[in-house]
Amino acid sequence: MSINKEQIKTALAHVLHPTEKQDLVSLDMIQDLIVQDKYVSFTLEMPEQNEALAQDLKLKCEGAVHKFIDREAIVDIQIGVNVSKRKAQPQQQAPQPQQILPGVKHIIAVASGKGGVGKSTVAANLAASLARTGAKVGLMDTDIYGPSVPTMFDLHERPNITTQKKLIPLEKYGIKMVSMGFLVDVNQAMVWRGPMATSAIKQFMTDVEWGELDYMVLDLPPGTGDIQLTIVQTVPLSGAVIVSTPQTVALDDVRKGVAMFQKVNVPVLGVIENMSYFIPPDMPDKKYHIFGEGGATRLAEELNVPVLGEIPLEQPIRESGDNGKPIVLADENSNAATAFITACSNMEQQLALRASEARQKVDIKFKS
Repeated sequence: MSINKEQIKTALAHVLHPTEKQDLVSLDMIQDLIVQDKYVSFTLEMPEQNEALAQDLKLKCEGAVHKFIDREAIVDIQIGVNVSKRKAQPQQQAPQPQQILPGVKHIIAVASGKGGVGKSTVAANLAASLARTGAKVGLMDTDIYGPSVPTMFDLHERPNITTQKKLIPLEKYGIKMVSMGFLVDVNQAMVWRGPMATSAIKQFMTDVEWGELDYMVLDLPPGTGDIQLTIVQTVPLSGAVIVSTPQTVALDDVRKGVAMFQKVNVPVLGVIENMSYFIPPDMPDKKYHIFGEGGATRLAEELNVPVLGEIPLEQPIRESGDNGKPIVLADENSNAATAFITACSNMEQQLALRASEARQKVDIKFKS
């Protein structure tokens, strides 16, 4: 069912302010209302800082939309304060920030400087490689405009919602997953401005029942835009993995990605060179470097980051992604699967190394 703004306003007119005795629409507290398919976003504009009241009204607004419009609607409400409407009352205590993904031990961002380098394929196979070891793994598809997880895992159903209005991740092959592709029709174009997209990503972090996880893999969109900056500045990342292909035009953008993470003090765990070489199935002794040779290695040395792995260009990788089963699970003995599993092992080693260095720094502080 298509939702429009007037329906939302009508539903929100049922929500009364407890002290003003008027509804929120009449009080002009609903601002920046945006509706896209089943996604509803608006700012609840408060006259003053009052976290308890804001959360109460937020829950009532969500309930009104679900009751009067669509129980499956995704309601994204931001809390704002309009000082021009503030009354002379004692100042409220500032709210404590919400802890992001508290049950996750390691949060790993998989990023690329440009599109088309196979970042989502790498993210899916890293997640699958971790899951096959028995680890508890989550995969968050943060590419709002071009989500790939639904196809790569052949998942096209809508997640359920808990009684606390939190999404329950879909699960397959031992991996918990959330993607915008689970929430909108496959033919629906996401024509959103940056704030809407970043708001949706924040919901994936705070309004999803992730539970306890050993690893959370974030499949970032390409580039260094709003979503990437929001994530690196909001989430306590354990590290980042940069995906590239060997050619110069791709490697130039790797520098930008590495620089972004370094600026916000997120350790770069290493570079994975995808489509590194091609071995013809009928000529296993031949190796062709179609996109160039050694580019990622030279750049990694220049940037002082390790090369985690070199992934071959093979048809089964594409086929497994199209069929909804990552190659490390579809054919774990293949050359491609071996390369992904090796890259994942090297990534885990880098995580362990970073953790060891962090503990040593703490010990030094205590000793001094």
